[in-house]
Amino acid sequence: MGDDGSLTGPESTPGPVTAADVEQAVRTAVATLADALAADWSVRAGDLAWDCWETLEHMADGLFAYAVQLAPARPPLNSFVPLRWQRDRPDGPPNVVFVDRAVGPEGLLQVLEAGCGLLTAMVRTVSPQVRAFRAYGMSDPEGFAAMGVVETLVHTHDVAAGLALPWAPPADLCDRALARLFPEAPRDTDRWPTLLWATGRAELPRHHRRAFDRWHSAPLRNEEV
Repeated sequence: MGDDGSLTGPESTPGPVTAADVEQAVRTAVATLADALAADWSVRAGDLAWDCWETLEHMADGLFAYAVQLAPARPPLNSFVPLRWQRDRPDGPPNVVFVDRAVGPEGLLQVLEAGCGLLTAMVRTVSPQVRAFRAYGMSDPEGFAAMGVVETLVHTHDVAAGLALPWAPPADLCDRALARLFPEAPRDTDRWPTLLWATGRAELPRHHRRAFDRWHSAPLRNEEV
């Protein structure tokens, strides 16, 4: 990888996304956000309509939901596991997991770590041949790991923007997530700005501004289920 975070030489072919990548993403996010435990988490998270608390709650909920989708003996292929989703307010995120604000940001970060533990356990335990439903295409354990990484990285970006914290995750982590979920993304650009571009959050030189539509949940390799 070049000094600017772009891809060079043999590193241009990233490895698969793993449970360890989810752990790294969450560990790095928690280390960054822990610097703002005394801040006001009711402020808006970047360009989102949600506040910082809601956004991190949504991150934890996403990791939990990905784990749950993989967990049944026969994961559903045409629908989500039937949980009851709801919103705390009309413009808030629809979640299953909610955290009492009285516990403060430290408790919220603990719930995020718990969601990470559940997802990584499922990714490590479930056979690579297992498939489970996602709205953007039936996915495999690697796909769910990649979704957990992207959710964590980009929503930490949103929260960090609201709390005025610096945030720049490792380029190789972004690269593996991009290769798995956004195979159409350019390969000769900085990996973190490219992931922000792919999710509709930033401009990218020499490329049209992109509105996030979907990612590629389905396995990239032609494997028999």
